[in-house]
Amino acid sequence: MNSVQRFDVRLPAEMAEELEQKVQSGEYDSVQDALIEGARALLQRDADIDRWLREEVVAGHAEYLSDPSSSIPSEGVLGRIKARRQARATR
Repeated sequence: MNSVQRFDVRLPAEMAEELEQKVQSGEYDSVQDALIEGARALLQRDADIDRWLREEVVAGHAEYLSDPSSSIPSEGVLGRIKARRQARATR
């Protein structure tokens, strides 16, 4: 991080207290470090969602468009989910 930008951040009291507790416990060196880690996590989550949409959702939709007969009706999906849950419950 060669250059930095300063922000004035106002947090709800409960959130500020939790961050202070994380600093006090030694989990972070400062509130700034905790906020930087939170921003990194947010950006990574957004990147992961974007990748999932591009690689899996778009690909799945393209597969469906190329052969709609291979799709599963929503009732079939619900049935599969219920069967998996039941199988896990009986293990």
